[in-house]
Amino acid sequence: MKSSTQLYRVRHIRDFRDMLDQSATLFANEPAFKLRNKDGSYTTINYTKYREDVRSLGTALWAKGYHGKHIALMGPNSYKWATVYFAVTCGLGVLVPIDKELPFDDVKNILEESESSLLIIDKKSMKKFANQMSQLPEDIEIIVMNEPRPAHGMLSYEDVFEEGRALKESRDQSYLDYLVAPIDPEVMSVLIYTSGTSGMAKGVMLSQKNICFVIMSNSSIANIGPGDQMFAVLPMHHTFECSLGFLAVIYNGCCNAFPTSLLRLTRDMQEVKPTVIFTVPLLVEKMHDKIVETLDESKPGQMLFKYGGKLVNYANDKFGIDLSRKVFSLVLKNLGGRLRLFIIGAAAINPDVVKNFETFGVESYLGYGLTECAPLVSCNYDGHTTLDTVGMPIPGVEVKLDDVNDEGIGELLVRGPNVMLGYYKNEEATREVLDEDGWLHTGDLANVDGNGNIRLTGRKKNVIVTKNGKNIYPEELEDALNGNPFILESMVVGTEREEDDETIVEAKIFPDINAIKEALQNPDLTAEDVFNYISDIVKEINTKFPNYKKIREVSIRNTEFIKTTTQKVKRYANMDDSATEASGEVPGRETLTQQAEKAIGVAVEAVKETVEKTVEAAGNAYEAMKESLAAAGKDAAEDAAEEAPEEAAEETATAVEDVAEAAVEEAPAEEETGDKEEQQ
Repeated sequence: MKSSTQLYRVRHIRDFRDMLDQSATLFANEPAFKLRNKDGSYTTINYTKYREDVRSLGTALWAKGYHGKHIALMGPNSYKWATVYFAVTCGLGVLVPIDKELPFDDVKNILEESESSLLIIDKKSMKKFANQMSQLPEDIEIIVMNEPRPAHGMLSYEDVFEEGRALKESRDQSYLDYLVAPIDPEVMSVLIYTSGTSGMAKGVMLSQKNICFVIMSNSSIANIGPGDQMFAVLPMHHTFECSLGFLAVIYNGCCNAFPTSLLRLTRDMQEVKPTVIFTVPLLVEKMHDKIVETLDESKPGQMLFKYGGKLVNYANDKFGIDLSRKVFSLVLKNLGGRLRLFIIGAAAINPDVVKNFETFGVESYLGYGLTECAPLVSCNYDGHTTLDTVGMPIPGVEVKLDDVNDEGIGELLVRGPNVMLGYYKNEEATREVLDEDGWLHTGDLANVDGNGNIRLTGRKKNVIVTKNGKNIYPEELEDALNGNPFILESMVVGTEREEDDETIVEAKIFPDINAIKEALQNPDLTAEDVFNYISDIVKEINTKFPNYKKIREVSIRNTEFIKTTTQKVKRYANMDDSATEASGEVPGRETLTQQAEKAIGVAVEAVKETVEKTVEAAGNAYEAMKESLAAAGKDAAEDAAEEAPEEAAEETATAVEDVAEAAVEEAPAEEETGDKEEQQ
């Protein structure tokens, strides 16, 4: 099956040290990181300094005897996290990134199973586990970031770093040894424990060859480079963010920045002004939904897409001019003003969201991958974007379908330099997914269109098989349910009906209680009210599916589903009915995603009163352009297009932009909450 065509030239890298050395030479004084200080100002770290800081920390750890050891890293996205990553992987040892949201027992298990000798942990996580740290194996040493006075027996990151810098500056033997420590790109360098949606985590062994291949292959089809400002909204321990939103950023000479919190996401974006964001569908959809919801509250807002969208489409179709960023500058302003690209992975996304952001001037590339592939397998790219697929395999990767059914759907198999070495100390699990010919059996079901684009249909182990042999893919029904504004989350499962042993489709649903209260104009909803309202929605959705796929049972949850850190529902952890609302009041508590929606909407709400002016300007411009072209006649219009279409069209759009800019200047500042903390 064919893969993507390379669009951009890439330079070869052998390993991470080679990559960092090349980037420090090519982009020496370019910004590598933009870090927020406690007072709200920003500090920029260039590529030269970043490499020196990596060498300082690496030297210190080498001098302390950690060469060849497994070193665990746990904490939020930060400059120190990024420094530890390269310090360990540039010839020191094996890095074990750990999700900071995991409970202590899971962290303890990973430390033991990974045979880690050292844990580098942030201050907040350390405090969270303070009463349990004594349960860790005695031979695990601990370095604490952002804590000048750690508990007895632990070391301060800052002290260790300064020791390393002194050794480096004096050209101590430990520094010289660290600089030339051999790196084998084909052995395990990073050990990542998957969060998983269906059971216990497994340690995925990735080599630097695996990850460097993904970096180079992705860079050959994605146009990013110096001048691009990234914004690491996903946790960096996750391979999608780490390989593409961090390591590929260093490779391409871009600048990275980190959000302070979800609740301050809008403010952070306005300050950082990102151009590219690697993200998951949930965040993009919530940003989109809040913007649209706010505009939809007034008739002028409802007209904005109609007039603004028509103006954008008309100028593009007639003159080949892209006015999207001018017409919708108000929307872009609230996202920092420079955002041009989302690279989206981990799950499916509503195509309408992608289309609307394209109208605003922001492209979206949908990708597919898994930790076992470091993680990228396929991706849409420049000039080759399809909304219902995850694109073609990246250059150098092969895919094929196994056990294909009558619908053309089969299990997706992957082979290439990106495929993992195996699962750590688990040969049985490795043999279950890696065959003797090197094919990784992903467990994902897919079909492939005539152009070679992969269309995912679900997970092999999630498929519901009816008594008469029909296959039902839960993800298809979940997409339909989650597209309804009154449903926040859903999980579709097969349930055995006792009376006839028939397998029926059940939907477990977490509703938007506040939205239902508003729709019914009833603040005192009962569980029965909610059930009846959601049941009517399900009945309507059922009309779009054949009889065997129809949802037969509905259960209403009173809490969010348990999810992974990339917001995938953990099916195995949500199968019991403990969260089902059987009777009584349905709590309308504010969820984390609802808090995020509020934060995203703050700036948009602040300028809502000016939407009418914006719409009027856009509408008048669109009508004036049509009338002008009609009056001039076809020939004259074509002449005008050849002579100066861009100037005339941009003057029109500038009027819209001016109104939006004035509105933003008048808008109140976003309220800040929570601790202020440096991102060092």
